[in-house]
Amino acid sequence: MRLLPLDPVTIAQTLTEWQASYPQMGVMALLPEAEKGQLPILQTCCRQFGVPLIGAIFPALVTAQGFRSDGVWLFRFDTMVPRFLLPDIATSGLDAADRLADATRGLLAQQGADSAKFTLYLMFDGLIPTIASIIDGLYLRLADLVEYAGVNAGSETFQPMPCLFDADRLIGDGVLGMLLPAAQATALQHGYPAPERVMTATATEGNRVLSIDWQPAFDAYQAIIKTEYGIDLTRGNFYQYAVHFPFGILRASDDVVVRIPVALTDDGSLFCVGEVPENAILVLLRAPAAGTGNCLTLLADMLQTLNGPLLGRNLLTFYCAGRRMHMGDEAATELAALHTHSGVAAMGGALSLGEIGSTSSWGYPMFHNAALVCTPWPKE
Repeated sequence: MRLLPLDPVTIAQTLTEWQASYPQMGVMALLPEAEKGQLPILQTCCRQFGVPLIGAIFPALVTAQGFRSDGVWLFRFDTMVPRFLLPDIATSGLDAADRLADATRGLLAQQGADSAKFTLYLMFDGLIPTIASIIDGLYLRLADLVEYAGVNAGSETFQPMPCLFDADRLIGDGVLGMLLPAAQATALQHGYPAPERVMTATATEGNRVLSIDWQPAFDAYQAIIKTEYGIDLTRGNFYQYAVHFPFGILRASDDVVVRIPVALTDDGSLFCVGEVPENAILVLLRAPAAGTGNCLTLLADMLQTLNGPLLGRNLLTFYCAGRRMHMGDEAATELAALHTHSGVAAMGGALSLGEIGSTSSWGYPMFHNAALVCTPWPKE
């Protein structure tokens, strides 16, 4: 894995060096939104060298020192992994879960019968409104045939932007899928503890919450923040406080799935990043302060349980954009702490717009907000 400037000479030198040792190699690239206009440089270089390319555009890049909006992360596959890039997920009229399941089965059919269990790693366009339902449907079709992990790409402004690519295409409204080997098991954690007081999402439409406990959603949200935390929430200061007080959906497994409110409508509805099922049991979460809680410990322990010691290895790391909004400058401190606590040699990735996986080993895959998603990567 290397963080490079987006210029053709540097990229060509890197591809030449890598290809000399790994002739069957491929590349996964992570670009920050500010560099999206430079993608053709990377695509042209990969086509010239005959190097398979997959990747996505995110709000910013992640390093062990914090965040940056320039350059490109290149992650080398010594042998290119099986992958697909599917367009028109929300608009084709076809069942998205069926399309993903068929594409995944096609990749698996090309692998040896004795292959160890793969992780299906998915990168969605974050503006697809039904990602949680797609993941549920995909699991119903594939069950434990694979493990599941992934993130959402796109713009932090939540405006439409083509954000998924290979060496020839750049698409929106799509999903990129790849099969990662069992030796690269992914871990996800958010570290949000669940309080005892619960409420019910009595009316929802996708990621829009219309009412909570039969009251307009904003009225109920406003009242519980006042009761629990003494904060006078208004329409004027909603965007100041909402990222610090997300909803948590309680699952039967006692897992908590975070949903961050990102917009308030005139009728009092709340829009969240990710779907909220009707009649879901909700709690109001208070985002933990940087340096508190056990998120990083849980994450590092889960990575080690799944993959063995991480000392000296590299780590692909995605960090939720909503989590960074809450943490502010302390988000960089959290990344540095993860780098130290995990013992990895290098860490790189991007700022994500929703995360996919489970907070328990081999658990049911879910769509999360406010999480970190980490995957060990072979050292160069």
